[in-house]
Amino acid sequence: MTTRRILITGAGSGIGAELCRLLATDGHELIATDVDAGAASRVAEAITSTGRRATALALDVTDARAAEAAVRSSGPVDVLINNAGLQHVARLEEFPADRWAFLVAVMLTGAANMARATLPGMRARNFGRIVNIGSIHSLVASPFKSAYIAAKHGLIGLSKTLALENADVDVTINTICPVYVRTPLVEKQIEAQAREHGISTERVVAEIMLKPMPKKAFVTVEEIAALTAYLMSDAARNVTAQAIAIDGGWTAQ
Repeated sequence: MTTRRILITGAGSGIGAELCRLLATDGHELIATDVDAGAASRVAEAITSTGRRATALALDVTDARAAEAAVRSSGPVDVLINNAGLQHVARLEEFPADRWAFLVAVMLTGAANMARATLPGMRARNFGRIVNIGSIHSLVASPFKSAYIAAKHGLIGLSKTLALENADVDVTINTICPVYVRTPLVEKQIEAQAREHGISTERVVAEIMLKPMPKKAFVTVEEIAALTAYLMSDAARNVTAQAIAIDGGWTAQ
């Protein structure tokens, strides 16, 4: 595959950090961005220490001007991976309104801010790939996660709209929808779900997270990276506006 310059949001930890590492191993140039500048720098330094290419940027995706500045300073961005995210588990009536708005601002408005900043350059060069890291909760719902699920459902609508708006050039926009990946974010979610449901963390994993999946296995970041690599390729030029599930059969039921 042609090597690409890839900007990843939320790259300071979890899925974002691992995607940086794996895609850099394939020879791509990574721009690791995160609201935590130190975390982004540590990811980039770990990559460059192996002889691969990576830089770090502090970035608050909820700030449209910051998104535009980050893209300008990065040089031509071939691939944008919208990964920044967070979670809060609570019933809606107990969900702080400002926290609810913040989750949507990061995961939906933030993705729009980043797409707005990168799309003009992609169109001018007649090449670009936007890969949104959605979730199984882009496709289905579960209790106590109203803000996260609203944002992730909205991400699919945003992706489809942008794909139609840019179908006249070699720019594609897709959303990957994985089930649970065992990241620090998910570990916190396990604990929060245990509190809300009044059950043990072991039961949360077995009865809430893995029970809906016929495969009964967490998804790995390697699986997400492999699908991302395909979506970045020239061979995927006609794969656009898609929500692609990595769900162990969950949504087949």
